[in-house]
Amino acid sequence: MNIDWGALGIVFVIALGSVVVLTSLFSFGVVGLSQRDSARESGASGTGPLAGAIICFTLCAAIVAYGIYLIVA
Repeated sequence: MNIDWGALGIVFVIALGSVVVLTSLFSFGVVGLSQRDSARESGASGTGPLAGAIICFTLCAAIVAYGIYLIVA
């Protein structure tokens, strides 16, 4: 049995990078929703933070869907 350590290292680095990006996007989305609630309590519309949260959650869903596509294909 031969293990290609270089390929395994590349997979590890890509997986680690994707996890960092995905969790960061999700946390930014949650922060955006929280800022929207704070803005609405103070009387502002809060559409900017809501738009940012929607973009972050959409990117999260797209990354997950692409990952599933790569696994299934």
